Formats: sequence, C-alpha cells, structure tokens
Amino acid sequence: MPYDHLADFLSDLHDSGELIRVAAEVDPVLEIAAITDRITQSADGGPALLFENVKQTALPVAVNLLGSEKRMCRALGVADVEEVAHRVSGLIRPALPDGWLEKLKLLPQFSQLTNLPPKTVATAISQQVVKVGRDIDLGELPQLHCRPKETAPFITRGQIHTVDPVTGTRHVGNVPLEIRGATSALVHWTPHDVGFQNFRKTCQLGKQTPVAVSLGGDPLLDFICTLPLPADSDPLVFGGFLRDKNIEVVACRSVELQAPAHAEIVLEGYIDALQELQPGSEFGSRTGFYSPRMPRPLLQLTALTHRANPVFPTTVYGQPPREEYWMNRAVQRIFRPLIKLFLPEIEDFHLPRSGAGRNICFVSINKTYPQQARKVMNGIWSLNQLMYSKLVVVVDAGVDLHNEEQVWFQVGANLDPARDVFQTSGPADYLDHANAIAGTGAKIGLDATTKFPEETQSRPWPSQLDMPQEIVDLIERRWPEYKIGQIPTREDENPPQNS
Repeated sequence: MPYDHLADFLSDLHDSGELIRVAAEVDPVLEIAAITDRITQSADGGPALLFENVKQTALPVAVNLLGSEKRMCRALGVADVEEVAHRVSGLIRPALPDGWLEKLKLLPQFSQLTNLPPKTVATAISQQVVKVGRDIDLGELPQLHCRPKETAPFITRGQIHTVDPVTGTRHVGNVPLEIRGATSALVHWTPHDVGFQNFRKTCQLGKQTPVAVSLGGDPLLDFICTLPLPADSDPLVFGGFLRDKNIEVVACRSVELQAPAHAEIVLEGYIDALQELQPGSEFGSRTGFYSPRMPRPLLQLTALTHRANPVFPTTVYGQPPREEYWMNRAVQRIFRPLIKLFLPEIEDFHLPRSGAGRNICFVSINKTYPQQARKVMNGIWSLNQLMYSKLVVVVDAGVDLHNEEQVWFQVGANLDPARDVFQTSGPADYLDHANAIAGTGAKIGLDATTKFPEETQSRPWPSQLDMPQEIVDLIERRWPEYKIGQIPTREDENPPQNS
C-alpha cells in the first residue's frame, strides 16, 4: 500500500513499534545528530525517531525513517525487496533487442515502459499555507548542524526538482541545501549531478533556473531521489511504477515547475544565470568525512508552502552504518536486473559497508572466457553511480558477496599481483578527498576469479577443497550420536566450485 502522506507512514511505524517519539527538548545543533549516530549503529538500523520538542522551531523533526530493511520494505509496500527486483526484471525483459547498440537505444524509452505518469491535481495539502516575499523565512525551519565544522544549517532530505531546458525532462535528486539567510540557500550540487547539468544548460540559454525543493510526502520519494535511473527518464514516472499508483503533483505557486502534492514543505525559487557561484561551507558528507569547499549556486526563494503542522524530515550523513546504507542495499537489489542487461555474466554485485556504499564494489560472475573479469570491471566503471567505485573485486559465481571474509579469501587465493591487478583512471566522486584532482581519480580492479589455461600459461589450476553433500547430510543426521555437543554452523561448509 503506497503512502500519500508522511503522517500515515509515521503512524504505521509507531503502531508497529518502529518509531520512537522523543518528547524531551533537543538542540538541532549537534544533539539530534549525536543521538542519530548512536541509534543507527544498531545491527538492524535502529528505530525511526520523531523529535517533538526541538529548540527554536515549532516543527518536529523525523530522522532515520528508511534506516532498516524492514522500514525500507514497508515504504516499498513489499515483504522483500526482491519482489521489486522481480518486477523490474519483468519490465525490461519483454522483446529486448539482441545487440548492445539496440540496448543502449532502449534506455531513453525506459520511462515509456510504465503507465503511471504523475497525476496533476488542482489543489494540494502542500499548499495549505503559502508564504511569498517578506513572509518567507527559512529560520522557521529546524536549523540543523550535524557536525562541528558546519558553519551553517543544512537541509539534508530535500527532493530537488529541476527540468532539462532542452528536452523538458523532469529530474528529482537529493543533495544538501545550505541555508544562507531567510530567503536563500546554496545547492550542494557537483558537476556529475543531473540537476547541476540542467542548471548549466539553462545558464547557457541566458535564463534563470527554476528549482523546487520538496520535503516529506510519500517516504518513497526520498528513495527515488537516490536511484541510478537513465538520464532521460522521469523519476516520478518510475516512482509511480514502484508504488503501482500515480504520484500526485501540483503546479508550484511562483515557478514553472510541479511538486509533490502531499509534501510537508515545498521551497520554490530561481538561480540567477548571472549570479556567481559562492563558496559553500564544509559539510559532514556520506563519505564519513567533511566535503571539500566548492563554489555552489545560490537559490533565491520566491515562495515557501507547507501543509498545516508540517513535520521536518532529515537524515544524518556519516560513516556507515546509517540510513543511507539501507537505502543503498535496496537500490543494489532492485537494479541488479538492469545492470545484468548490459553485463549478463554478472551473478551479483555488492557495495560493502566498509566502502561507504560507493568506494568498493564486489562482483561475482559466471566466467566463460579469459580476461572476462577485466571486461566486467570496465563495464562497472561505465555505469552511473558505480563509476565512483575506486576498487572493484571480481570473484566467481557462488561466492557470497555479503560475507567479506569469503571475498577476501578468494582474493588471497586466486590473485597474482603481477597478472590480476588492473589499474585505470576516470571520473571520480567529487566528495572523495583522496583524489589529487577533484572529480577524477585512479581506479583499481582485482581479478580473483578462477584462471583459464590461457591466463596461467597452461599451469594447472587446482580445485577448491570441499566435502560431498551426502557426507555433510550424513554427519548432520548422525551428529547426536557423536555426543560432541551442538553442531557448529559454517556459512562456507560447501564453498563454490572452480569451473
């Protein structure tokens, strides 16, 4: 069941014991972030929190809403994320062309495969209160500082709506907004962000860039902002597909854009094409470090609308585990079928928590020819968000990528540093402080697959040790007879066989 309103989601979470309401007064400067840091360290992601008494604001603050597998599934309306992956697989499977060029041509038509475009409505609860001109005051919102070096408050759960001025394609993304006064904010885009590219195209036309920032509504909207969709597809169309129901939108009051009709809060404004970019504050980013200071475009607000008694949703970035980790896990599982469309030999891929969900990528493949692992590495680095992976480890099908010890065992066993380490360079995460030049960097691939004779100069490759399944079944059946205690469990009882 899709949620139109954030309030409905919060109510369901509370009834199921997944939301804790915090009545004690809390400070938006560091205290909320510190509490969230502790909560998200729980193995299951911890509960969602609703701070009902926040200093210097009348708005309650909701955090960690999608910070567990259970809540992620609840927002998607499924018992298991694999249900959504199966639907995506069915979406792209019918009548697919055979050639890779034809597959590339298919991507711009991806959104056309769905039948649930956004539905425009005349009135919306997101516009129950409308403020324009001098009535706009971002100071009424919670002034959240999540890290000590942040010199300005940030909005971290904004759904940022822009339009390609050439094609008219809508884009919805999520980057931090740095509040710079009552009516202005810096948008922390990087040049890789589609929103920034839309801004740049509009500037080249000598026009102002309209921007709408929505907060709240269906919690799935925050998830949609993170999806690696084809550039020419409308995220709200795919959102309708995920919800199996149209997302309702309403015309903004002061800019020629649409925003979700059930949002808690909507900020509207323009970025002036002649306005110089301004240096932004340091920000505690998803990498676990402060983001570098970069010039940012300044958004001047022309309207602020909200529902009566809105809730302010936020997230706290930092070193995993935290809310974004659970969202990334869902993204990986849902979009596995789309990645396999281009790299069909892939069995699975995983962005481990130790790589902050972006720096390290584990891949398992069904290997059928020499050097196939290198082909897969280059393919991974060509795919949208996966291009940020600094380290790609390729192993044989059957290795549990979620068991990092299994992966590194395969690396230690199957990798010859002189033969199996592949290095290249290309686009990199602008938030990655380790690169000498922002936005570009080196990448390394480790081929930990079984080697074919052509790759080893015909030296025989041994089989990995295992135990026949009938013997495993036998000892498990007879274990009580041995009287040596409870049978130990081993995840790698029968490790994958070399091909």
